Amino acid sequence: MPIPSIRLESLGASVFTEMDNLKRELEKDGKSLINLSIGSPDRAPSPEIRHVLSQAVLEKDQYGYTLTRGTEEFRKVCAQWYQDRFGVILNPETEVLPLMGSQDGLAHIFLAYIDQGDLALIPDPGYPIYTAGLMLAGGKKIAIPLLEENGFLPDLKQINPELAYKAKIMFLNYPNNPTAAVANLPFFEEVVEFAEKYDLLICHDAAYSELAFGGFKPVSFLQAQGAKEVGIEFHSVSKTYNLAGARLGFVVGNESVIGTLSQLKSNIDYGVFAPVLAAGAYALCNGQGSIVENQKAYERRRDILIEGCASAGWKMPIPQGSMFIWAPVPTKQDSVSFAMDLARDAGVIVVPGVAFGEHGEGFVRIAMVQDEEVLQEAVLRIQQFLNRKINL
Repeated sequence: MPIPSIRLESLGASVFTEMDNLKRELEKDGKSLINLSIGSPDRAPSPEIRHVLSQAVLEKDQYGYTLTRGTEEFRKVCAQWYQDRFGVILNPETEVLPLMGSQDGLAHIFLAYIDQGDLALIPDPGYPIYTAGLMLAGGKKIAIPLLEENGFLPDLKQINPELAYKAKIMFLNYPNNPTAAVANLPFFEEVVEFAEKYDLLICHDAAYSELAFGGFKPVSFLQAQGAKEVGIEFHSVSKTYNLAGARLGFVVGNESVIGTLSQLKSNIDYGVFAPVLAAGAYALCNGQGSIVENQKAYERRRDILIEGCASAGWKMPIPQGSMFIWAPVPTKQDSVSFAMDLARDAGVIVVPGVAFGEHGEGFVRIAMVQDEEVLQEAVLRIQQFLNRKINL
């Protein structure tokens, strides 16, 4: 058989692979595991959204290609949702594009703009697809450190101007995965100025904009004046309405960029399944109740984890958004060693921070993706684990 493409060697998923191998090994040995590693919603969509989806799949005319641009109804609903939620006006014909989940667009935007050797500014720690998509397109990564002392926001003044001038794309993500940090409008206004100065395309991943707590409402990058001239924003219907397996998201913003991405995707796929678009359109029009319910559920989960771990001496920052807790390693270990010990000893699976980049070292990511009873069990196991560690 031919050997795999050399581009696969650049993906660097070794830490994830290591943890996955450990998980399989422990399962094979009969270890009871609680998996808090994968950022996949475990909750179901609301009954109303499921009803719309189930009815649509029974209609005999729903099985043709929708093509890349999806349905007019879905694009119009996305534009209206954006206006209602953020006060941003979008042209549904030219500034909105459906996606097979936001990751579809996050990966393909690099193929649309990056040639061999081109540079991109990528947050570190950051969601792995930013680096993987860039590497698969043949680009080179300029890591932007996200440091605790800066609230896990990039310090734009510390970015090498020479490299910034050479770069084509800059990725951002708030509320952030993995750090759960949030950004405000003044920060995004600085980003617009930065993009204008260095002629950059800004790609903002806003997958968790509707998963925020305590009345906090994340802002859109496109609310910053001039943002639509320099960038685009990705949204995840999957995350917002618990439709992860149905694969639905959308990207909005700069007309030229949306057109370029659409052109690329028209050569790759035939669009999102029509019943999924119908369910997504319904959710965006009628799903505020399910968003609030989702927020409350994750906020309760957050509090169970943070309060329970604090009682064992593991202090964690309290996130305002996302489905993650970015927790400092509570022992004198690197993040991989700690995560592996926690898995082997307590049966709780988390992700070592270094899996998201070198600046993630010293932290682990905990995903709040189990129901409250399971999380209470996880907390009990973590408490016992830390007590044993301390008493060694």
